[in-house]
Amino acid sequence: MEDVKFPFRFMVLLYLFTAARFSFSSQEKVEEVLKHLNKAPVKSINSPDGDIIDCVHISHQPAFDHPLLKNHTIKMRPNYYPNGINIDGIKVSSMVNASKDGASSSSLTQLWHSYGKCPKGTIPIRRTKKEEVLNSVKISRKKKFSKHQHAYVYTNGEFYGAKATLNVWNPKIQKSNEFSQAQMWIIGGSFDSNLNIIEAGWHVYPGMYGDNNTRFFIYWTSDGYIKTGCYNLKCSGFIQVNNQIAIGGSFSHISQFYGTQYEFTIIIWKELHSGDWWMRFENGDVLGYWPSSLFSYLSESASMIQWGGEVVNLGSHGRHTTTQMGSGHFPKQGLSKASYIRDIETINESNIFGTPKDLNIIVDQNSCYDISQIFNTNVDGLFYFGGPGRNKNCP
Repeated sequence: MEDVKFPFRFMVLLYLFTAARFSFSSQEKVEEVLKHLNKAPVKSINSPDGDIIDCVHISHQPAFDHPLLKNHTIKMRPNYYPNGINIDGIKVSSMVNASKDGASSSSLTQLWHSYGKCPKGTIPIRRTKKEEVLNSVKISRKKKFSKHQHAYVYTNGEFYGAKATLNVWNPKIQKSNEFSQAQMWIIGGSFDSNLNIIEAGWHVYPGMYGDNNTRFFIYWTSDGYIKTGCYNLKCSGFIQVNNQIAIGGSFSHISQFYGTQYEFTIIIWKELHSGDWWMRFENGDVLGYWPSSLFSYLSESASMIQWGGEVVNLGSHGRHTTTQMGSGHFPKQGLSKASYIRDIETINESNIFGTPKDLNIIVDQNSCYDISQIFNTNVDGLFYFGGPGRNKNCP
């Protein structure tokens, strides 16, 4: 078997989700991969979901394996925030509690929080397991090699950030190398050339994590998923400054049918002076940033924002997957039954939030997954999306 090569351009783990091109010749090579991935921790925390959260010194995180970031000075907080953000907490409207089911909303925590916390000066990194490296040869993140289906809204223009609040579910996944995601996309460039994309949201991805937990994720690419980018901190790029949120970590709760809707808010914005893209999570915690040097188009601005859902449909045995999107229910079922994204906003060149205009809808196969077409409700910027996948109308 061919020996594995470990390019440091994007750390060794660019291959982890484009790994079909690689083969592992020995146990030593697997251990070498794990050594590069799993940085020496100051402290480790055993999470009840089986994860190990390593508290790694902030200056030793994977981002600094990138050659462009070798001499990078860490920025612990942005120089400015978009107008409308309370620095001590995200300013968001409250979810209505007006449905006949009496559904209310609640904020989220991660499972590992109940077993400890990371010291100041460290960041929590979910430890990669040997099984995940071995399974990686069966998984490809490249969208052109997979059958991805979507249900999302989008707007075109010149943007310097965006915001969304997503409720969290646990959709069923048919095959381990399929996934289901709810997210926000920040996009620069055109689809006939190299796209720059930042993604953030929640997903269920058994092939990546070895379980069916719902997890917080981020993703980035600078060339439309061809050679660059990765999920979470699996390659060098995103710089984390927060010691409370484990990217890729499981959520403690998920939304309940006819009950509490657990949700989180994300804001991603461009700092005009540095060009870096910052991300803020949930209750005001600045999570970190993507340095502008990672990108071409996004070093200037974004040209499209998308919000919605995505699944992989491998179509086993010629039939549509039963992998669910969102809650697994169609959007027409509404609050406490369907997945929603609310408070969607964009940020303009004046650093001001605004409700997006001229929203467009993309649904690849509405008999399998769909999206609501009503955006003006008693909750600003609210829409429902999702579906069960295979059903009598989606064979």
